[in-house]
Amino acid sequence: MTDFNAGAAYLDEARRSFRGYKRMAEGALAQIKDDELFRQIDAESNSVAILIKHIGGNARSRWTDFLTTDGEKPDRHRDNEFIIDQNTTRDQLMREWEAGWKLVFDSIAILKPEDLSRVITIRGKEHTVLQAINRALVHYAYHIGQITFLGKHFRQAEWNSLSIPKGQSETFGKEAEERFAKSKE
Repeated sequence: MTDFNAGAAYLDEARRSFRGYKRMAEGALAQIKDDELFRQIDAESNSVAILIKHIGGNARSRWTDFLTTDGEKPDRHRDNEFIIDQNTTRDQLMREWEAGWKLVFDSIAILKPEDLSRVITIRGKEHTVLQAINRALVHYAYHIGQITFLGKHFRQAEWNSLSIPKGQSETFGKEAEERFAKSKE
């Protein structure tokens, strides 16, 4: 029997999940036209551009000096993440997005299983590293779901599914079973 290290397994799964969420968002973003990126479907909704800016700003704040400083940096100005001026471009937003994700991946890469029980702060409230990672995963998944929803709304019938397309679950399941069976041969 092999030794199972739950902490190492958790960190691997966190990395995999963050990569998957980023990939999903980018699959949606690739389908969203520039004018749609900035479109709000109503006065209370966020545009995709706002969501990109917010995720990037959150990641910069939370993951810069992750283990040593509060996750809410004094220079963040969160409310500004929900304002897009008319000169903002997709390229600017994507640079912020990539910079934020780089911090996420770089920070997670240096963590060791024993770090998961360390205590850090976010807005002065104590969290274990494990709790902070879960908080970020859930937060990013929530907003990436919004990005995906908006992309599907804008593309409608032109949308290329990022998972199993509607009406194809049984086919997908059978193909997965066949691949699994072949891998055991």
